[in-house]
Amino acid sequence: MFENQSPAVILIVDDQPVSLKLLLTFLERRGFIMLVACSGEEALVLIEKTRPDIILLDIMMPRLDGYETCRRLKDNGATADIPVIFVTALTNLEDKVKGFEVGGVDYVTKPFQHEEVLARISTHLSLARLRKELEGKNQQLQTALDEIRQLAGILPICAKCKKIRDDDGYWQQVEKFIKTHTGAEFTHGYCPDCYADELRGLRGLQKEP
Repeated sequence: MFENQSPAVILIVDDQPVSLKLLLTFLERRGFIMLVACSGEEALVLIEKTRPDIILLDIMMPRLDGYETCRRLKDNGATADIPVIFVTALTNLEDKVKGFEVGGVDYVTKPFQHEEVLARISTHLSLARLRKELEGKNQQLQTALDEIRQLAGILPICAKCKKIRDDDGYWQQVEKFIKTHTGAEFTHGYCPDCYADELRGLRGLQKEP
């Protein structure tokens, strides 16, 4: 289990009572909260009420097999990010590839070793939690950037000399303020209106005796 975190919820989907009992007993002893479904249809209904952190999914089940169950989970935005580990007796490479194609994150073949299943569960739970933390950090960063953009649009500027007051209360030239906050470099020149004014000023000086 993970320190300082609530127990993970695991859903086992298997129509074989022996496989269900073996996994259920072992994982309960490890401190996980266990949910059980005996078919793909039952699993989809159960997930609408209680969202698991990870799903152990058999493939060979009547009516709705594991592939189609996983595909429906991945097509649903509310369940698409739940990791699905296939636990099945199918060992062909084609079966494994298909499992990944429909959205599974891992594939364990029966008969399985309990410690191997536990290691794979722990790995994918950690990855899922890290992904959620990263998404949360990204959202916080985006919120902060939006706030910065909003604040950047309200700058105290002197009506006469056009200096800008920075966050510490000091008045700076526009160029220095922008360079400090963005790293931008400036090249100086004249706009057409200022260039025309400069020429008129020079011509005025030339006409003076």
